[in-house]
Amino acid sequence: MSFEINGKTFPQEPRAGQCLRTFLRELGHFGVKKGCDAGDCGACTVLLDGEPVHSCLIPAFRAEGRTVTTIEGLGGELGAHPMQQAFLDAQGFQCGFCTAGMILTCASLNQAQRTDLGAALKGNICRCTGYRAIEDALLGKINVEESVEAGAAFGRSLPAPAGPDVVRGKARYTFDTQIDGLLNIKLLRSPHAHARITAIDKSAALSVPGVHAVLTHEDAPSVLISTARHEKDWMDPEDTRILDDVVRFIGQKVAAVVAESEGAAEEACRRLKVTYEVLPALIDPEQAMAPGAPIIHPDRTTENRVADARRNLAAETHGEFGDVAAALATSAVTYEATFHSHRVQHAALETHGGLAWLDASGVLNVRTSTQVPFLTRRALSDIFQLPMDKVRVFCERVGGGFGGKQEMFVEDILALAALKTGRPVKLELTREEQFIATSTRHPMRVHIKAGADADGKLTALQLDVLSNTGAYGNHAGPVMFHSLSESIAVYNCPNKRVDGYAVYTNTVPSGAFRGYGLPQTLIAIEAAIDELAGQLGISPYDMRRRNIVKPGDPMLSPPPSEFHDVLYGSYGLDQCLDLVERAMQADGPRPELSPEWLIGDGIALTMIDTVPPAGHIADAMIALNDDGGFDLTVGTAEFGNGTSTVHRQIAATTLATTVDRIRLRQSDTAHGGHDTGAYGSAGTFVAGKATHAAAMQLATDLRAAAAGAWLCDVGSCALEDEFVVSGVRRMSFVELAKLARERGQPLAAQGNSGGTPRSVGFNVQGFRVAVNKGTGELKILRSVQAADAGVVANPMQCRGQVEGGVAQALGAALYEEMVIDADGRVTNAKFRDYHLPSFADVPRTEVFFAETSDTIGPLGAKSMSESPYNPVAAALGNAIADATGIRFTAPPFKPDRLFPALHDKFG
Repeated sequence: MSFEINGKTFPQEPRAGQCLRTFLRELGHFGVKKGCDAGDCGACTVLLDGEPVHSCLIPAFRAEGRTVTTIEGLGGELGAHPMQQAFLDAQGFQCGFCTAGMILTCASLNQAQRTDLGAALKGNICRCTGYRAIEDALLGKINVEESVEAGAAFGRSLPAPAGPDVVRGKARYTFDTQIDGLLNIKLLRSPHAHARITAIDKSAALSVPGVHAVLTHEDAPSVLISTARHEKDWMDPEDTRILDDVVRFIGQKVAAVVAESEGAAEEACRRLKVTYEVLPALIDPEQAMAPGAPIIHPDRTTENRVADARRNLAAETHGEFGDVAAALATSAVTYEATFHSHRVQHAALETHGGLAWLDASGVLNVRTSTQVPFLTRRALSDIFQLPMDKVRVFCERVGGGFGGKQEMFVEDILALAALKTGRPVKLELTREEQFIATSTRHPMRVHIKAGADADGKLTALQLDVLSNTGAYGNHAGPVMFHSLSESIAVYNCPNKRVDGYAVYTNTVPSGAFRGYGLPQTLIAIEAAIDELAGQLGISPYDMRRRNIVKPGDPMLSPPPSEFHDVLYGSYGLDQCLDLVERAMQADGPRPELSPEWLIGDGIALTMIDTVPPAGHIADAMIALNDDGGFDLTVGTAEFGNGTSTVHRQIAATTLATTVDRIRLRQSDTAHGGHDTGAYGSAGTFVAGKATHAAAMQLATDLRAAAAGAWLCDVGSCALEDEFVVSGVRRMSFVELAKLARERGQPLAAQGNSGGTPRSVGFNVQGFRVAVNKGTGELKILRSVQAADAGVVANPMQCRGQVEGGVAQALGAALYEEMVIDADGRVTNAKFRDYHLPSFADVPRTEVFFAETSDTIGPLGAKSMSESPYNPVAAALGNAIADATGIRFTAPPFKPDRLFPALHDKFG
């Protein structure tokens, strides 16, 4: 057999049953990605005789005698194909994991197919961008400023530094490497929602040829941990073991098989004989916290940071300001309702996974897809009692995160297997495992009571939240506390009360997810604001204007917080409301709809603290090179959040140079320093401040070095266009580097940020929708979001974050839903049964930015990565209510969910 791939002939013969995707990757074509292995996402797209196909569905032998083109060969001898260049010009990517497949599909489209992109691109999923930038690429739009003058990078739409490698398939993700002697790990998972393991017979599994080890709870440290990663360990309960003799949800790992091939490891898993003592399982959180319910974690106490194991409470909180009951009794209008939010999967196209090995010096190396390499290193060091300098954790480019990779789901097993076998090992979760065994958004029941006086001033806000944390408490407390914090702190109200419970159940664990609890409560709070406004005859905009906090107002939510470092670094909420109202009132195309369609508008707002409480640390280092450029080292990871671009912009602006002169190293614990991680909207606000501090110090050192050489006052020296200048004297950065080298004093500086004080970001979302009263079908006619991000570091990139956040939130609001049956089993654990937004599903969102400058953030910027997600479901719920007169309280707002109430009202 021989195969023609990218114009070259390969004589290799595929294995029996091997798919084209794995065959191509084994030949080094790493641009062919694994997103689902079921033909659902398009990440593995290649051209077969010029036609796009999902290579995971094509048996490799069927490519014999045909021409195969991967992303690496698309440009041929010319280098970049016009479509690759178009994606660069439009910046039609964020994390970039889907980009190779997306470009190949787009490059194959004829003019007829381009007239219906919804159909043409239905086989390619992008989880990050919201698709607008991808459409721009197909339309030939240029969204980037290729070059700006030295020192003027910040605030400009500069391209991502990894862009050329992303569009050519050269950017390296977790598994885009080859390691000799690699062993494969497969995990046996529990079929029971709750059971005690009484015996495991390994003998048949160990007899499978190629199996090196079978690891169970007897082989793993028994230390209690949390999979959640925070700077402060006290934020999460210690209730989890690497491998446990009690399983608490269907899908929990029972054993790890380490073998020469994935096939051998899978066969050994099938041959493992596990004896279980099945225990009572609790699927419903209401039942789980009821008196007399079985206890899921009977051995956990408050010393393990579990609030009340006897009531299955991982965490709880209660507090009141004023007297809510009395205020409600005397209010002119009141509103009370119960809302429910559902399980949503992060669905990052790169699943959790990693590689681990011991190097010649005995250092445990873990290459993984993570948002938190430094915190993961610290955890591995503690668990396996290894010195910190004997553990290295790093990532290259990460294929999406959205909070799901602020966890340690695979690195502990990788470390255990590498240490036990002494061989390099690999663990890559399947898409099904991603659904059944990682984490989800916390489902919540939210009961709200609210009141207002006759003038529309809020008199009372009360929230009662029941959060389903699943089998383990990773992020249980912080998500619940966050859901009850900024959601009501954004409104002035003299009487507020909260009661919150995070409850254990025997279901897949919940965890960190973009927005971190706020979307679940905002849908109730923003509905209450609209309902009160409607009773009083006040517009939704004016109702909010009368009640939102303004600079000088305290941002309060009970119980009183021990952290008092949140400030109005800048304030643009009033501008955001004005921007959305003007945009929604502006003339626009009106579709021709039959009388069956009901049209309505809705808005919602949100405030978010730009950094988590209790400290978020980032270090940065920058050094002048002999060529006059700079090496910048940061710890934060890049997974489509755009921090790689922004850090270079900050450094280049501060040092009066251009971004191409800033060489970036990041997300590797071997580089030194510390970084808490890329979560909680900290990539720009915290890590960016560290970069700014380092660059500012180096700028001072450059001026001092030149002043010393000139014997002049350092105050007369300034940086200008890659020179230090003082009057008519000029010294280039190259000359300064030579001077420093001759003196044996390299010019380098460090910067640090501790994540305090914190600022606040604001977002307002508006929708116009049409609802078909006969079928429940919903159309989005207009989508508008205004954001206060301070000085916008990169307008193009920040707009993409907003568009992507809106698209992802619309998926959750309209159709995404993880279904758990009565036994606790996920029944739709693949993309085919879990509706991710495709190109045709996502409306174009108009994005506006408030004009503010943050006094705390770097160069006036603040966060804008997760907050665009937060108000979307709430605004959509308000728009549906405005159109239909019916308040739907439980997304997703699918037609079959809307239809019964519409039928009851309209017939």
